[in-house]
Amino acid sequence: MEQDITTDLRVLESHLDGMLNRVQHNSLTLKRLQSFEMRLLGLSSLAEMIEFILGEAKALFQLDVISLCLIDPKNEIAGYLEVDNYNFRDREGLFLATSEWQLRHSFGLSDQPFLGSYQTTICEKFFSESNQQKPASVVIAPLIRRDRYLGSLNLGSYHNERFMQGMATDFVEHIASVISICLENNLNVETMRRTSLVDPLTGVNNRRFLEQRIEEELDRSQRNREPLSCLFLDIDFFKRINDGFGHQAGDHVLAVVAGIIKKLLRNNDVLARYGGEEFVALLSQSDGNTASEIAERIRLSIANLQVEYGDQAIPVTISIGVATYQPSRSQKKLVADIALQLVQTADAALYEAKRKGRNRIENGGLVLVTEPA
Repeated sequence: MEQDITTDLRVLESHLDGMLNRVQHNSLTLKRLQSFEMRLLGLSSLAEMIEFILGEAKALFQLDVISLCLIDPKNEIAGYLEVDNYNFRDREGLFLATSEWQLRHSFGLSDQPFLGSYQTTICEKFFSESNQQKPASVVIAPLIRRDRYLGSLNLGSYHNERFMQGMATDFVEHIASVISICLENNLNVETMRRTSLVDPLTGVNNRRFLEQRIEEELDRSQRNREPLSCLFLDIDFFKRINDGFGHQAGDHVLAVVAGIIKKLLRNNDVLARYGGEEFVALLSQSDGNTASEIAERIRLSIANLQVEYGDQAIPVTISIGVATYQPSRSQKKLVADIALQLVQTADAALYEAKRKGRNRIENGGLVLVTEPA
């Protein structure tokens, strides 16, 4: 009898220990989830959000593999990330899908997560091919907001038992829901920011964006001791184009010229419509010679172009002024002062190019940083 009681007590004690361990585990998981949510809600950009999910969430929830798929049919997300200089193309675990049907097909038009063993036909598009070891078990949770598929959160483990069919998915669905809300908010913010900082006619950044960005570029230039060059570009005889072909034709010329300039610049260069038919480009890590070479490629590409508008072929040329800032250790001037003088020097070089006949480049040389009056 005593032996039976002792055995029962040991079983009860073991059961209670197991319950205590589960409670402690659940409490720790809850704290991790709360920490994840608070930090996620505190992020201020789409790039920061992506990096946090792919980076810290992996360690936070003890995952072997994590990836994020975002639906980007119009390349808007790619554009937002490019503006923030986020190298999304090489980021391990980030996928941009062109259509929500790529996800809907995988989920069978369901809004429920896929959970269980890794199945190549379903899972391979959600996990990076560079991973030599594929996860053994996975969760692929759709990110849905207001009945709209935004993407998917994909979690993987090298252990078969980590994610099994029949397991409760409340925890994962909660995380996916929080991420969906944050993703929608960040996309809305990025859309508003882009609307306020992009010229609607040409699709390139506007002067307001340039004024914000130039000081950031100068800060980077000073930190890295690397040159920063500025191109001031102006379409020649633009008034004649408006008067001779009409203002709509002039708008078309502006858009075409902006597209050509942007195509000949690098992704990390900055291009902005400065006003009217004027554009300004900032070329990071570019000295005067490099900037002049880039300017000449732009000038030639536009000079060799006949802009077609209806049944009209409009000849276009452009004049360009170049200026370069080369930081030195002894320089302690405010970047706002340097920014002003950099643009003014490029503008003065452009004026000289106009004076000498247009359709040419003038290099104003290094910016002479003087004390403000």
